[in-house]
Amino acid sequence: MIDQQMSLRGGAARLPVRPRTGRLLVLAAVFVCAACGLVYELELVALASYLIGDSVTQASVVLSVMVFAMGIGSLLAKRLRCRAAVGFGMIEAALALIGGSSALVLYASFAWLGDSQYALVGFSLAIGVLIGAEIPLLMTLIQRVDRQDAGGAVADLFAADYVGALVGGLAFPFLLLPMLGQLTGALFTGAVNAAAGGALVLWVFRRDLSARSRWLLVLANVSVIAVLATATVLVDDFERAARRAVYGDQVRVAVQTGVQEVVVTGTDRDSLGLYLDGRLRVSARDEYRYHEALVHPAMNGPRARVLILGGGDGLAAREVLRYGDVRTVTVVELDPAVTRLARTDPFLSELNGHAFRDPRLTVVGADAFPWLRADHGRYDVVISDLPDPGITASTKLYSAEFYGLVAEALAPDGRLVVHAGPLGARPHTFWTVEASVRAGGLATRPYRVTGRYAGFAASPDRGGGEDREREDWGFLLAAAGEAPRAALAAGGPEPRSLRGRELREGARAAAEARLPGLLPSTLVHPRYWEDA
Repeated sequence: MIDQQMSLRGGAARLPVRPRTGRLLVLAAVFVCAACGLVYELELVALASYLIGDSVTQASVVLSVMVFAMGIGSLLAKRLRCRAAVGFGMIEAALALIGGSSALVLYASFAWLGDSQYALVGFSLAIGVLIGAEIPLLMTLIQRVDRQDAGGAVADLFAADYVGALVGGLAFPFLLLPMLGQLTGALFTGAVNAAAGGALVLWVFRRDLSARSRWLLVLANVSVIAVLATATVLVDDFERAARRAVYGDQVRVAVQTGVQEVVVTGTDRDSLGLYLDGRLRVSARDEYRYHEALVHPAMNGPRARVLILGGGDGLAAREVLRYGDVRTVTVVELDPAVTRLARTDPFLSELNGHAFRDPRLTVVGADAFPWLRADHGRYDVVISDLPDPGITASTKLYSAEFYGLVAEALAPDGRLVVHAGPLGARPHTFWTVEASVRAGGLATRPYRVTGRYAGFAASPDRGGGEDREREDWGFLLAAAGEAPRAALAAGGPEPRSLRGRELREGARAAAEARLPGLLPSTLVHPRYWEDA
């Protein structure tokens, strides 16, 4: 319980400002520190989701560890109440340094060590302890500046704390991320944190400090701000070095869009690699195997109107446009920067056969889920070329509800094809997708195609290369009523590598590998994390 006698002992007379002004300054510091603290939390969650994947798990780890650590920090702060001013100043300097540099160290751990999970837990613990220690010390300080009952002080502090958290929570996605990025945004937040904490103590409570404590705080805060400022100046060089460590020396394009980070590597068309949020989406070495297996079996039948969900790289559209009787192709891509890159990048546009120049193709920049809820007519073929279902952001696009919307968009003889992840490596995910498609009202024909190189993944085991064993791709062909055959269209263009016999064998191998009894994934009960 706060000792209310502190203010009665006349501490306010020693302050260089009037009690009411001092109280407002303390509350302003609470506001700023709360905003910075929430930015640190959100930055850890966002960067961990990008580097490690599965945003639900990463958010749970960060928030639970941090809340637990805040309790520890509150208990430890009891020992500092007798020297609340200097204690608060040192805690804010430490918090500014650790929180401000956390994104930098987390990314470095991922780039050079291949694992950032331990760093994530360590930063969550350290930041949580320091944030937890703030409020007890601030309670003591506000009682120093103004005669106020404990209940009123608690109400004022928590009001300022919650409003500050609101501002920090809104500033992170709408100001810091788009204007500064994750690394510079965290460094800037740390500098603001150090300046606010240091200014409060060194001005309002300077008479409570000994000469030694005053110089110690000045040195600590100046050093922290200098370190953060130096890191900000060098952050571009750091990012380039980290990208080389992650992607190799042939990075040509690296841009943070409003949706994701897009990186293109390679010196020509045949060495091109397209990475989205650190995960390999296109490799010129084997992309033709994937896109031929995705597109051509679904084109066996009526195909005048084709809908591609995802596929902003234009590679699925390249295969579709090889059919002369296709009248319209609609590509629904969430990130317009990807389709813009597919149009303008010389190597990627060459790889996709300049598909976006074809007058039959229309690009829609939208989220596929709400887009399907509107009536856009019926399609003969729907191609789902989306990120793997194990990535949390795309889980809704592999739900039973989503496939119900797709079923409504299909013409009477229409077919859907879905990339459902590697059958061999992630069978639980594959057959959960299959159960979800069936729950959406469609009959399925699973098949697999081998010849895939093990690709880069944002995880500790992110290696890949010529010496790795080739893996498979798993697909689902679906239609209303009877399940369609896994076969190539008679009289259609001949694929570069895919053959009818391979399709039949792939369908038979998939049927033999079936995992029975799996439940579909839904919006309110996603199930793909169980195989992540």
